Amino acid sequence: MLREAARTFAEEQVDPQGLEYDKAEKFNHELFRQVGEQGYLGVTVPEEYGGQGLDATASVIIHEELAAADPGFCLSYLAHSLLFCNNLAVNGSREQCLKYLPRACAGEIIGGMCMSEPGAGTDVLGLSTTARKDGDSYVLNGTKMWITNGCISDDEQGDVYLVYARTGEKSSDLSLFLVEKGTEGFGVGQRIKDKCGMRASPTAELVFQNVRVPAENLVGVEHGAVKCMMRNLEIERVGLAAMSTGIARRCIEAMNRYSRERKSFGQTINQFGQIQAHLATSYAEYAAARAYVYATSNDLDLNATGSNRLDSDGVKLVASVMGTTVANRAMQCMGGYGYVGEYQVERLWRDAKLIEIGGGTLEAHQKNITRELAKMDSLE
Repeated sequence: MLREAARTFAEEQVDPQGLEYDKAEKFNHELFRQVGEQGYLGVTVPEEYGGQGLDATASVIIHEELAAADPGFCLSYLAHSLLFCNNLAVNGSREQCLKYLPRACAGEIIGGMCMSEPGAGTDVLGLSTTARKDGDSYVLNGTKMWITNGCISDDEQGDVYLVYARTGEKSSDLSLFLVEKGTEGFGVGQRIKDKCGMRASPTAELVFQNVRVPAENLVGVEHGAVKCMMRNLEIERVGLAAMSTGIARRCIEAMNRYSRERKSFGQTINQFGQIQAHLATSYAEYAAARAYVYATSNDLDLNATGSNRLDSDGVKLVASVMGTTVANRAMQCMGGYGYVGEYQVERLWRDAKLIEIGGGTLEAHQKNITRELAKMDSLE
């Protein structure tokens, strides 16, 4: 029932606006509110905080369906629903959750998460933004980069962010804070435009200059944010993998329709071995990756730390490469028609690449998987 509802919503509301907002590099704020009305923004958030109280698989279903229609919009959805809402629901206090989550789940406020920096992406423990305790407050200084939902228009920030900052000397001495729009010293450094893909998802640099936040905005305990981070990275990576399967499905559908209608040398092009190789291999790889996505989500405990680190890395490694490969085949199969925006494959092709980079690079996943395997004598 959830898939049927999400697919109907994606096809009727999300798909028609995709090309327009991608071209304009604009965030569709009204559509975001409609997603809140559907109950999808807080799909994994407990009902007492305004969410649906569902599991990782429910989140995967929605990400897959939204990404098949508009990956850029879906990326902003992921940043809000998983990086902010789920993160706070799992790691925040009851008071913090009651303050922010009902409005976030309803789409009344837009959230995001600030982890990456100009000099710290994959090496997240190397981040340099600091939070210094000063009486009953913390003072934050630093810069965050590549922040999804960092701004929702040229002159407007999102409403609230979870911000990772250094609170001690050790590399693991990181803490997590809630920082609201309008806090003195907190603002957008620049809006990042002209991205290759995901153009309907706003990205910005966020700057913290002596930003004072009350100690009650500390999420969890001081120096305890690495645990928060690891909990949330798992569901983020599974959500991104689900996006790749949605992208691949739409590409295969487009490639299949085109190849059975387009004629060359007196026959439809799906009669040629080269096109059959593109179609058949794409479908098999998509089906395999999708099975891995759902096997992983079914086993994922949203409240556990390191519940399935091996496969949350593994599934994004497999699915992201599959998504870009299938999109590339679809463009090749459709020729000039695949290369223009009207037929959607061109946009999906551009959007797919980001998933090989964001939320952990392919190289980071390979490193993490190898490290986890080194601890194991058997895969059973």
